[in-house]
Amino acid sequence: MSHAKNKVDWCLRKAEKELKSSDTHRGLIKVKVNLEEAEGHIAKAEHYLKATDYLKKSGFSDISASTAFYCMYHSLLAIAVKLGYESRNQECTFALMHRLIEDKMINFDKELMDRITTMDPDEAQEKTSVKIREQFQYGTGISMKDDLYNEIFGLAKDVLEKAREIVKM
Repeated sequence: MSHAKNKVDWCLRKAEKELKSSDTHRGLIKVKVNLEEAEGHIAKAEHYLKATDYLKKSGFSDISASTAFYCMYHSLLAIAVKLGYESRNQECTFALMHRLIEDKMINFDKELMDRITTMDPDEAQEKTSVKIREQFQYGTGISMKDDLYNEIFGLAKDVLEKAREIVKM
């Protein structure tokens, strides 16, 4: 059984357990497909992408690492809700996407997903969007080099475009 499948199963159990004692969860649940909500996540992703560009042009490229990341994250949430899942946990969202790719339930390139984050620590890239966001969100750097910015901005655009395609299907 793959690490992604194990993680998704854990996320589903976690949410189920939390919902027994509360009205909220920090995991993953199956829900009714909601195209309106999926489109809402796409709109939010587009908003974050515009903010990324605005921040860079205004001299806040360090903060744009977070907005680019959240563009990608909302894109993934759009895919999740399109397929009948609600996630309230980034790791659960990432695991779900990796599993959907493994199971060929979505046409989303594994290498593209691995540039966001990978499930296999042995395959971990130095410059995943998660690591770049953490570096600039929690670190002291206040400027991102243009080549790194262009890479993360391009990745965000690619992920958003792929999510649009999947949501429209």
